[in-house]
Formats: sequence, C-alpha cells, structure tokens
Amino acid sequence: MHKIGSTGFLIFLSIFVSFVLFLYGPIFSIILLSFQGPSGGLTFPLNGFSFYWFGELWRGSGLVDIGASFRRSIGLGIFVMALTVILSVSAGLAFRKKFLGSDLLFYTTIASLIVPSIVLSLGVALEFRLIDSLIITFGEMLEIQSIIENFQTSLGMYTSGFGAQLTWTLPFGLLIMFAIFNRFDKSLEEASRDLGANSYQTFWYVVFPIIAPSIVGIALFGFTLSYDELARSSQVMGATNTLPLDLRGLTTTVTTPIIYALGTVTTSISFLVIGFSLTLVYILRHKKIT
Repeated sequence: MHKIGSTGFLIFLSIFVSFVLFLYGPIFSIILLSFQGPSGGLTFPLNGFSFYWFGELWRGSGLVDIGASFRRSIGLGIFVMALTVILSVSAGLAFRKKFLGSDLLFYTTIASLIVPSIVLSLGVALEFRLIDSLIITFGEMLEIQSIIENFQTSLGMYTSGFGAQLTWTLPFGLLIMFAIFNRFDKSLEEASRDLGANSYQTFWYVVFPIIAPSIVGIALFGFTLSYDELARSSQVMGATNTLPLDLRGLTTTVTTPIIYALGTVTTSISFLVIGFSLTLVYILRHKKIT
C-alpha cells in the first residue's frame, strides 16, 4: 500500500514538473539565448556567454525607440492600475446592497471577458471614429477654427487605448472585490459604529486594513494586464505604440538575440512588480495580525 502511494506520488510529481517545464520553458530559453556572445543566433546552441546584446539594446542599435515605448507602457499601466483599483473598490462597496439595475450592470461589466479581444479593439476604434466625425461636424457647424485646422483624431493612448485596456482589467478587479466582500464580517462595521465611528472612520480604520491585501492584488492585475496587453491595444493606440506592440513589430524584423535581451529585461520587470506586490501583501497581513 505504501509502495503504491509512493508510486502515485512520483507519477503526479513528474506530471507537475513536466507541466512547469512546458509552461516556463520558453521563458528560460529566451533568457539563456539573451546572454550569447556577439556571434550568437536565434536558436540553440549558445555561441559564447556575454552581456553584449544587452549593451546593444541599451545603445539602440537601429531599433525602434524601445525606451520611449517602455515609458509609455509603464505610464499607461499605472494609470489603468489606479482607476481599476478605485472603480473596483467603489463597485465592491456599492454592490453590497441590491439596487435597480445592479445585475444588468454587473453582467455588462464582465461581458468583455468573453468577447474576443481583437473584436473589442475594433469596436472601440470604430466608436472613436464616430466620435471623430461628431467632433468634426460640430467644429464645422460652429466654425471652430482650431478643430477645422488641427483636429485629426481622438484615438490615443489615454483615450481609446485606456478605455480598451480598462475593459480587460476592470472585470478582474470587480470579481476579486466581490469575493472579498461576500465573506466580509459586517459585525465589525456595526461594532465600529456602536463605538461612535462615522462612515469614513469605519472604512478607513476597519474595512480598509482588512481588504488592503486584496487591493494590492487588484493593483497587480491592473498593471500587469495593461503592461502585457497586445490584442486589445492593436487598433486603438493612435499614433503611438506600447511596448508589446513594438515587440510584435520587432519579431518580424530583428534577426539577432537583441530581441531576447529585450524579452529578458521586460520579463525581469514583470517579476519585480510581482515580487514587490507579494512583499507588500505579506507586510499588510503581518501588520493586520500583529
């Protein structure tokens, strides 16, 4: 019996290890290939070991402005993260009580999860094209010279791009917040009010410390989903590109390991953000316990 149990454990362990290798093998391969020497290629075996391609990436080497697209992605990710947290927490508090149209609003919000990303991106772009037409018509009717002479499109990173990415991050934030408040002990709030606290004090000193780790999780979702988003960004960014869009273009034009060096850098940043978030969650939970 013990032998059968040990055999089953080894089988499941080997399946799990194989799955992990299959899941993260591409990342490990990219990281390894990024540390090749100057004569390195895009496939194995490795040709030397150096930081040459990271130096080439830092210098530019005729590529698109990766630094600018990286800064754009970081800025947009922070913006999406902030609004995702604010809207998710606000909705979580509002949905604790039933109100007229609450079910319709909830299902409308999460419906974007089942719509193909590229279709949603096209829909958002089409919507902003209609807005462009209305603005131009409005400008011509009222003879507003600034619109007639300068206006081109309302498509942009912080308009249509932001809206498209919010349709991806917000549903995750809402679902996390709803799950937290569904098991929240309301007697803690009642006790706070019995002790004389007002609504603001109850939220800030009672509710917020309890849900703070979940808010960090929502922020992590908001930032990483925005930072990595490609399909929903493909039609709506206007004249600018985020880092994933530039990376997609580079995969068809770059034939050196510099693309792997860029992948290693962006992956490292993602792991740093995740590590920082997990550390913050641990600190908040430890503070709450003590």
